[in-house]
Amino acid sequence: MRDLIEAAKCVLFDFDGPICHLFQDRPTPGIAERLREAVLAGEEGDGWLPQTSDPLEILRLAFEQPALVERGIARDIEQALTKEEVQAAPGAFPTAYADTLIRTLAATGRQLAITTNNSQQAVERYLQTRRTGELFAERIHGRSSEGALKLKPDPDCLLRALESTGTHAKEALMIGDAPRDLEAARAAGVAFLGYARNERKADELRAAGAEHTVDTLRDVVLMVDPRAHV
Repeated sequence: MRDLIEAAKCVLFDFDGPICHLFQDRPTPGIAERLREAVLAGEEGDGWLPQTSDPLEILRLAFEQPALVERGIARDIEQALTKEEVQAAPGAFPTAYADTLIRTLAATGRQLAITTNNSQQAVERYLQTRRTGELFAERIHGRSSEGALKLKPDPDCLLRALESTGTHAKEALMIGDAPRDLEAARAAGVAFLGYARNERKADELRAAGAEHTVDTLRDVVLMVDPRAHV
């Protein structure tokens, strides 16, 4: 991990997980049900929608249905999910040591960016509550639904982050907590550090091929600055 940190001139953070737990007070099964009720109620052919509790999976599947895209329903789902995320942001639970890591990386001259499947608006709203938004100014790259929806493991948001920071892929490091983050980092040619808050997450990352994982961001803070008081 020391080599990863020392080589990184830019650190790309996934949002929901490494920075905060976005839906801490708003269980995702309820959000998934509200997406169905608000957008799909009365729509013909809503049988395409599986009984998943993952709102992002509902969104991804909607954009895979040409009829839903053409009728604007997929875009309506995206907007409804954005509203849910923005409403959840002020109550999101900060990941332990995330704020300290963000400030320590910035203080040591690293550029920072966020690469996430969540909406940019939600990320901005959360960072306002933590007073760290200025450290990511113009470098928050949420999901893009212009044309085809591009969610990780598609590397689109990472490529946008590299462009906005003017960083070569070999000089960047992504911190993520899911196999899709690892896949996106590989596709973009970016080094990857996995954050696993529990053993299930660690197993998933290792099974996907992650070589470096931590179970607390405190370890990363101390690797960046051994003098840090954490």
